[in-house]
Amino acid sequence: MPVKTKTKKKKETGVDQRLVKALAHPLRVEILAILNERMASPNELSKELEEGLSQVSYHVKVLKDFECIEMVKTEPRRGAVEHYYRATARAFLTDSDWKSLPDSVKPGVSASAMRLILANIFGALQGGTFDARDDRHLSWTPGVVDEQGWQETVDLVAETLERTMKIHADSAKRLAKSGEAGIPASVVLMNFEDLPAESRSSQGAKRPKAKKAVK
Repeated sequence: MPVKTKTKKKKETGVDQRLVKALAHPLRVEILAILNERMASPNELSKELEEGLSQVSYHVKVLKDFECIEMVKTEPRRGAVEHYYRATARAFLTDSDWKSLPDSVKPGVSASAMRLILANIFGALQGGTFDARDDRHLSWTPGVVDEQGWQETVDLVAETLERTMKIHADSAKRLAKSGEAGIPASVVLMNFEDLPAESRSSQGAKRPKAKKAVK
């Protein structure tokens, strides 16, 4: 996965074993991704993810045991105390970490990431923000490349990610000085090996005729 992370407890592979265990369950991936963006309580997470409170609370505890999240405050709520958490580790791994993950874990992590991305997109569509700006970008570019072309695409995506993260960091500094709220913005990058044309045909999958960017 693309987002870089600092890690503490590593084995010879270089991958953070706590994070590997945390990502072994798709619901924990979703919880950790949310807590990377903001502070939240199990009750709030339960409502947002539409999962049972007891189940969410269990996975929050597991993440805390793996030192991936920490409790930051408590608030009284109707005779009880609500605990709020935030992430201490990124919900996604570096490319080298990803290569070190067991193959059995990767599909679940990818599926959870896609679920989060799609939920974010549909939320923006329903809320009217997705198309609010005329310069927003949406494109899909299928094609066939050789090994060199594949590696060049991998490098391009990595460069775009690094540039995007720098833009976000620079914007955060300017916003901190100006006191402005800023613009919530999401950038989704994906580069993956597609099914062969004959496999898509046998599954009834069809490519749209238009293959151009939509503005």
